[in-house]
Amino acid sequence: MIRVWLPAHLRTLARVASEVTVEVDGRATLRSVLDALEARYPVLRGTLRDHITLERRPYVRFFACEQDLSLDSPDTPLADAVANGAEPLLIIGAIAGG
Repeated sequence: MIRVWLPAHLRTLARVASEVTVEVDGRATLRSVLDALEARYPVLRGTLRDHITLERRPYVRFFACEQDLSLDSPDTPLADAVANGAEPLLIIGAIAGG
C-alpha cells in the first residue's frame, strides 16, 4: 500500500479525513500512483493533472523522502520507502503571490 497525503482542499473534495492509501501493479511510479488515486477517487481527476495531456497542474507539487519530484519524469520509480508504505507521497498545493 502506498500512502498519499493530500492537501486539505483535495481531502474535502474526495471526502477523506486524512491520508489515503492506494495499491499499484508493478513498480510504483508517480504516474501509477496518480492513476490509482484518480481511479479510487474519480472526483480528483483533473485536479492534479490535465485531463488530456496528464501533465502536472500548475501550483501542484509532489514530494517524497524530502525530495521534490514535481519536475521528474512521471515514470521515474518512487523510492522504496514510498513503495512499501514507510514514507508517504506528499501532494502539496504551492502558493504564489506577494
